[in-house]
Amino acid sequence: MLEVIKTDQGTPPGGHYSQGIRVGNFLFTAGQIAYNPETDELVTGSIEEETRQVMKNLSAIARAAGTSLSNTVKTTVFLTDMRLFARFNAAYAEFFPESPPARSTIHVGPLLREVHLEIEAIFYVPD
Repeated sequence: MLEVIKTDQGTPPGGHYSQGIRVGNFLFTAGQIAYNPETDELVTGSIEEETRQVMKNLSAIARAAGTSLSNTVKTTVFLTDMRLFARFNAAYAEFFPESPPARSTIHVGPLLREVHLEIEAIFYVPD
């Protein structure tokens, strides 16, 4: 059975989709961008700041589904400029100091709202 997951602590859907869908013991998220729900603004200072905000948004969706970043199975990263990869990777690593999830990083053209980064994730949700 599918369960729609939503929270006001993540990026609100900008179209016809859900922030997350839980099916069984897995949560699949929509791509998250660096939207700060506390200020209702995009975080655009640096790729490190964008990355940290995106990870906070993913964490909020995970919590809403009963799991956490420590149960991340896989992420897919969409990055508009691969020259930002090393800086992105350093900020991303802060959230996974041990046993990082599987990850794909894809170089893409411009993203909506002129952000440099979008990340979607798959989480394990324990019983």
